[in-house]
Amino acid sequence: MTTAKLPKIVPLFDYVLIKPLEEVDKTPGGLYLPETAKEKPQMGMVMATGPGGITDDGKKTPVVVKVGQKVMYKKWGGNEIKVNGKEWLLVEQKDVLAIVE
Repeated sequence: MTTAKLPKIVPLFDYVLIKPLEEVDKTPGGLYLPETAKEKPQMGMVMATGPGGITDDGKKTPVVVKVGQKVMYKKWGGNEIKVNGKEWLLVEQKDVLAIVE
């Protein structure tokens, strides 16, 4: 049996690849939410980072977050991508709001 090799996603510049964490399907009162009522997640795991950005005056800016960290990001920031049926998010480092410890 042969399995298809998944593509390796390597972000460029100061982009961060995030795997969004799933939102809870029910309210605190126990009611289940339909798919259309769920909010977009704002937390996820860092899966890969780019090497860093470059400012207008040519200085390199390092990427602060690291692979494996749980982060919060802007609700409407980033680019949603789908690879082999899995949802990913590519965001600029400036759209990462916090590291969750």
